[in-house]
Amino acid sequence: MNILISNDDGIFAEGMRTLAQALADAGHQVTVVCPDRERSATGHGLTMHKPLRAEMIKSVFPEGVKAWSCSGTPADCVKLALGALMERFPDIVVSGINHGANLGTDILYSGTVSAAMEGLMEGIPAVAVSLTSYTQKTFVPAAEFICRLVSTPTVAAMAEPMLLNVNVPALSADQIKGVRVTRQGIRRYFDQFEKRVDPRGQTYYWLAGEVIEEIEDPISSQGWPPSVQQSLAEVPTDVRAIQEGYISITPLQYNLTSVTGLQQIMPGLTDLSHLPNS
Repeated sequence: MNILISNDDGIFAEGMRTLAQALADAGHQVTVVCPDRERSATGHGLTMHKPLRAEMIKSVFPEGVKAWSCSGTPADCVKLALGALMERFPDIVVSGINHGANLGTDILYSGTVSAAMEGLMEGIPAVAVSLTSYTQKTFVPAAEFICRLVSTPTVAAMAEPMLLNVNVPALSADQIKGVRVTRQGIRRYFDQFEKRVDPRGQTYYWLAGEVIEEIEDPISSQGWPPSVQQSLAEVPTDVRAIQEGYISITPLQYNLTSVTGLQQIMPGLTDLSHLPNS
């Protein structure tokens, strides 16, 4: 397969380099385009008011891997790769391996997921992969799993492109219990700003959030019909799967329209469908 790899931890991140090595060793054609420095929690930001710069990197990647360091965001990296650096579109975009989990509502902030989402927006299947620890660096099990995943018939021949958000517990391969197809859970943070003073006497703030693991099932807050809620209740959340020692795979889409929201507000807003004459 022709695979594009990106991330939000930067061009020299160990997780991404482990993944690139594993995919190249498996015989895939690998192209790497990553930020020139860490760009975590940048979401889907794009660089609009200054030029993007891309520098070819040769020293740290296997022979045959084309790699660029990009001055922009993770989404910039994939957009630039598809629009300028690659001769043809890849078969799949893989983002990661991220240092730290991207579970539940983390995906709204994640540069890792946004890089993969940029591929999906161009009609290319995509995978975002994260190791659920900032301190442990057991990237090999995650890299080996992605090699298996991208080669499965389900991924290689998707009827419609989708984004698979993969989270791998920070365990050795023999300790991982298996794989679960999951739905997005809830992962909240207790955000605390530390107030500090710089050497010139100016006040600044440092965000120091503390994660609060899943405290409620998102099904209860969506307003879905009981039959839908019952069916979804049988699918574990990504947060729960990781807590129980499983690899989590959550299919994602970029369409954020709330179907239940349409059903709720349309009847009450029919009077607004015709604006008064000015």
